[in-house]
Amino acid sequence: MIWERSKILNINNEIVEAQAPIIISASRATDIPAFYGNNFIESLKKGYTIWKNPFNGKEIYVSFQNTRVFVFWTKNPKSLIPYLDFLNEKNYNYYFQFTLNDYDKTLEKYIPPHQDRIETFIELSQKIGKEKVIWRFDPYILTKEIGVEELLNKTENIASEISNYTEKLVFSFADISSYNKVKRNMRNIDYREFSECEMFEIAEGLQKIGKSYNIEISSCSEEIELEKFGISHNKCIDDKLLLKLFPEDKLLSDFLLQNKNLKDKGQRKNCGCIASKDIGTYNTCTHGCVYCYANSSLKI
Repeated sequence: MIWERSKILNINNEIVEAQAPIIISASRATDIPAFYGNNFIESLKKGYTIWKNPFNGKEIYVSFQNTRVFVFWTKNPKSLIPYLDFLNEKNYNYYFQFTLNDYDKTLEKYIPPHQDRIETFIELSQKIGKEKVIWRFDPYILTKEIGVEELLNKTENIASEISNYTEKLVFSFADISSYNKVKRNMRNIDYREFSECEMFEIAEGLQKIGKSYNIEISSCSEEIELEKFGISHNKCIDDKLLLKLFPEDKLLSDFLLQNKNLKDKGQRKNCGCIASKDIGTYNTCTHGCVYCYANSSLKI
């Protein structure tokens, strides 16, 4: 996506060129709400941030002057919640992709206790509305200790606690073999890839959970077709959802309705997301999840 360009005054009193995106992802590369909420707010007050291209190291200015919506990706947004009033005052739109798995420290080394994160999920939902807090169980991982039945039990246990505080569950199957750095980080984990049969077992179980708890179920960046189980391919950054959540934002609505092909070409082939500008930095998340593709090493 080629975003509009603008001129901004940086902290050195230099006039520089910046991207001015309408939709910002915060972030696929790191957990901004968990670790960098204060920096994020300070950047908003300043009017711009600096993003470093992970491939060539080039720094790019990103202006917030046209920004209408932030999509937050997080496993623990507790420290960002107090800042949401500032976002509201500045008339920014936002929603959360909240990953709430139930793994032990073997897979998620430094994540806060499971029950604490459930309480944070509920707190966030009560503050901003359940339609703006999308639950992710991401990814499903098979290990020597965790099979299909265990994964479904974990999912249902969480659903029983948060079903009144979300409308949607998004999941994915771990694709470990596709990422060398993930294989390296998981070399001491006795894992295996999902078979198609096991994917169907998960989908059938999720269909039952969705019906029991009135939660819509979608898959993230998966090639396999699961529509016979009532499971659609998700758009995590979703034009239809944005129009539904923020119908009165004319700038956002005009952008979404006037651009016919908004698919984010920078994402994986099976990703359904529309274009956004990600402002995160790889290798800066300290949750210590061994399956994470955003960290080259567990030593951050």
